[in-house]
Amino acid sequence: MKITVAGAGNVGLVTAVCFAEAGHQVTCIDTQREKIEMLENGHSPFFEPGLEPLLEKNLSKGQLCFTTDQNHAYSEAEVIFLAVGTPEKRDGSVDLSYIYAATYTIAHTIKNNVIVCTKSTVPVGTNDMIKQIFQQRKPRHLRVDVVSNPEFLREGSAVMDFFLGDRIVIGVDNPEAASIMEQLYLPLKIPLIQTDIRSAEMIKYASNAFLATKISFINEIANLCEKVEANIEEVAYGMGMDKRIGTSYLQAGIGYGGSCFPKDTKALIQLAGNVRHPFELLESVIKVNQQQHSLLVKKAMELLGPLKGKKAALLGLAFKPETDDIRDAVSLTIIKELLEEGSIVTAYDPIAITNAHNLIGNSIEYTTNIRQALKGADFAIIATEWDQIKHLPLFTYPDYMKEPIVLDGRNCYSLKDIEQYPITYVSIGRPTITNVKPAEQH
Repeated sequence: MKITVAGAGNVGLVTAVCFAEAGHQVTCIDTQREKIEMLENGHSPFFEPGLEPLLEKNLSKGQLCFTTDQNHAYSEAEVIFLAVGTPEKRDGSVDLSYIYAATYTIAHTIKNNVIVCTKSTVPVGTNDMIKQIFQQRKPRHLRVDVVSNPEFLREGSAVMDFFLGDRIVIGVDNPEAASIMEQLYLPLKIPLIQTDIRSAEMIKYASNAFLATKISFINEIANLCEKVEANIEEVAYGMGMDKRIGTSYLQAGIGYGGSCFPKDTKALIQLAGNVRHPFELLESVIKVNQQQHSLLVKKAMELLGPLKGKKAALLGLAFKPETDDIRDAVSLTIIKELLEEGSIVTAYDPIAITNAHNLIGNSIEYTTNIRQALKGADFAIIATEWDQIKHLPLFTYPDYMKEPIVLDGRNCYSLKDIEQYPITYVSIGRPTITNVKPAEQH
């Protein structure tokens, strides 16, 4: 099948490459010429495990091509996926200008009947507006079926999620289009759910909002555990054994970040407000998450006193492991607060430094050497649970740090292991280990 994907971002590029790998003829279009040239040379503009080898493979096979040419991309396509950006506005609502611009372009360019699938996360009712644009702008003799096909690709495992996902959601109002979409996804052997268009749009938001709620809930329980001297890991394990609850997203920490959960929860609250529905639960979820971001800096001040002039080693910049994405990363809040307190910050990350530097600038130091970050540090904060951090020999902290004080925002280490070393260790929802007393001046 001839497929075109509009947008070469995290969702669009993965969609294009994976459909090419599945045997379809795929064209991916983007407005950024520099990005297209990079892709034509087999290089991904962002890090995603397993993506670049498939990109190179399908380019060489001729299954995949990239372009900025609208006629080339849209005129002969049988299925078009909209995967353009939907950034957040200041009021929390979604900026749909890129979606509508692509829709107008497609309407004026197509030469055949086509199915247009919205992959981008959009508010309920957006696909109705897309349908109206096509009705008004497309050539009268052509038929355009609009389908809502939300994505559930997690950064860091997006390629795997495409081929081994939990479900595929198709929101459609035409049986013929539904049949074509089923045939498109059939080889993946993933359960397919067919709904009306508005329900499909809502499934995406509801799913992310529920997961965000689960994260904020377990973090609130973790904070309570600290006050009543319980251990959140044992509590979460006992909860997760209940099949109705499950173990996923019950890892206590310093909150969620990234390009999806923060944006989607705010957008859902905005959507609820538009229909005068107060979404008090989700408002609390966001409030708890924002408070959690500042937790470790507060704990550092409680332990060390004023942080002015003290060297902080920040371990992890990306919002999660296996990605270079720092959008709404917790590390950004931590850096801001540390600098406000007068700390000298050295940040470690294996792959996200370039993106971080572009956003933060030279106000902190950066390194891809974790030991360099720790050298001479008065305290360390773990913000991202990279394997390089989780598997770091624990003697590294006392060997390299001025004060082996570790504040772990992702509960990377077992308390039993930490107890074997002269480290003061503060984690989330678990007892503090104080094998080393901070110096008296602290």
